[in-house]
Amino acid sequence: MNYPNLFSPLKIGSLTIRNRVVMGAMGNMTANPDQTVSDKEIAYYAARAKGGVGLIVNEVTRVNDEHGMMGDRQTSVTDDKFIPDLKRLADAVHYYDGAIFVQLHHPGRQTAVPGGMCATPSGVKSLLINWPCFEMTTEQVEELVKQFVDGAERCKKAGIDGVEIHAAHGYMLNQFLSPYTNKRTDKYGGSPQKRARIIQEIVTGIRERLGDYPIMLRISADEFLERSVFPIPENETGLKLEESIEIVKYLVPFGIDAVNVSAGVYETMNEAWEPVSYPEGWKVYLAEEIKKVIDVPVFAVGVIRNPEFAESIIAQGRTDGVTIARGLLADPEWCNKAASGRTDEIRRCISCLNCMETMFDGINCSVNPRTGQEWFYNDIENNGNGRCVAVIGAGPAGMEAALTLAQRGFAVTLFEKCDHLGGQVWLGSKPPCKEKMGWMGEYYESMFKKLNVDVRLNTPATAEEIKKLNPHAVFVATGSKPVIPGSIPGVSDSNVYTTEEILSGKTTFSNKKIAVIGSGLTGMETAELLGSMGNTLEIVDMAEEIGPGAYWQPLTDIKKKLGASNPEYYPGHKLLEILQDGVVLEDKDGNKKTLAADAVVLSLGVKPDNQLADELKKEFTNVIVIGDANHIGRIKQAVASGYREAYRLR
Repeated sequence: MNYPNLFSPLKIGSLTIRNRVVMGAMGNMTANPDQTVSDKEIAYYAARAKGGVGLIVNEVTRVNDEHGMMGDRQTSVTDDKFIPDLKRLADAVHYYDGAIFVQLHHPGRQTAVPGGMCATPSGVKSLLINWPCFEMTTEQVEELVKQFVDGAERCKKAGIDGVEIHAAHGYMLNQFLSPYTNKRTDKYGGSPQKRARIIQEIVTGIRERLGDYPIMLRISADEFLERSVFPIPENETGLKLEESIEIVKYLVPFGIDAVNVSAGVYETMNEAWEPVSYPEGWKVYLAEEIKKVIDVPVFAVGVIRNPEFAESIIAQGRTDGVTIARGLLADPEWCNKAASGRTDEIRRCISCLNCMETMFDGINCSVNPRTGQEWFYNDIENNGNGRCVAVIGAGPAGMEAALTLAQRGFAVTLFEKCDHLGGQVWLGSKPPCKEKMGWMGEYYESMFKKLNVDVRLNTPATAEEIKKLNPHAVFVATGSKPVIPGSIPGVSDSNVYTTEEILSGKTTFSNKKIAVIGSGLTGMETAELLGSMGNTLEIVDMAEEIGPGAYWQPLTDIKKKLGASNPEYYPGHKLLEILQDGVVLEDKDGNKKTLAADAVVLSLGVKPDNQLADELKKEFTNVIVIGDANHIGRIKQAVASGYREAYRLR
């Protein structure tokens, strides 16, 4: 067996799981409108059980309907009416020999409820959500304890294998544990043990009512408030590892069977759900320290993407198992592929955070178009019968189309004018700490070799070459080209560059003053690369805030790292003219400003590059335009379009 420690059984209380991989809970928001488990949800989890995961923990599951709502399509255990569909979920996971826990959850201050009031231990607002809060009475806390226990009982009646008590990531039970959010003076506040009393009572209540029913605790061992992107009150350090160790030592003897160790709260969300720059396993040390003081299994989390790494930390005794969430969105077969030695076939998560940004639209993944759509894409046909298909462009859309077509039995020829796969994601891997973006190209390259895709690099596609193939269909994924406004004086001068020229390495600068025009993620990442080369940066945008349209998590991460370069920001400024030694800007009041600059880098957006598509439509009857060549989008939209059109080709 490959990875003997990772794929050895492990006992969690009375339950034995088949390996040491736990699928960590993520908000799916795929329940039915009445919060019952949906067919879509069952198909999603069943795919991960079929993929070999040892234990699945479902999404945040509501225990309170009055002030405990995370979203309209959040799974609930607040009533017996939810038991039948929970049983269908359990049966689906058990069919594939998997195990499943329900994560019992209350959001506390980290959500909005009808009326705009959030229940909290002490009325401390979330600096991200910023909704008004009320402090729960002692009686209300006691009622919440009962609701957690009632929820666990319903899970057991449904055949769910156990429960995870969610006391991490700044949600309600984490708020009780933290000295930052718990200022109570009753029995639920004060010392670490008193702040943990609510969890102790939940665990004791479950034990008294349900016997040896397995219980796992999820905690944020360090809230990392010193890294907050919001202003934290002075002298508030929050929950730190040293205190978490004492809390866990206190709680485990009451009947906790395993501890799942994470970190961060909403004020420090990048420490909970990391952007691309965070290294693999960076917070394993938190689990390692907790493991030293308790005698139940401990699971580590933190950008764990590779089986080799997971195996190593278990073999070293740093953890008993690993928790993987986003990695199993990207590839539900992660476990099966690793166990059978097919690690090069694992589609690894690139930490783009699209799943977080779009969570309330239903769970999805940029690199895996089937995530959350397993119920729909469930009958892929192998009926290509060797018919030839040409795919033009090896960016995300073209690579996914070529892969899916090859899996369906078509003979695929992939044309790419550059000397590498990846398109825009290849460029995206070039800024500092963005190497994970390059994993997409590595995955497709490996799969193309296994599936005998005819990959022709350094080969621009022409109608003449495609005609030689006599193709059944032609997929055009020629991507996009930069927007360069011709109306701006000086825009075509020799001191003006595109982001592609910088990211590709065609042009490099050192110790120069660079004006970057446009502060979307591409512009900011290009600025980051330029800053790492020792350049002085001026970042300009017409929008009133830097990073218009960018999701705040990766944006704050980039801005934090850019801070070392001490860039000058000019939001709310329009580019009027490019000079040989600078740029002329205008603010919203019509005031003009000239900035000195040795070079100007434009990041003003892109538009579809579909010229070849228009030409080919005159020569071939079945031309399918995908990705940015059809409609500008992100990685997710490009991959999804490639998969969708390849899936339904007849």
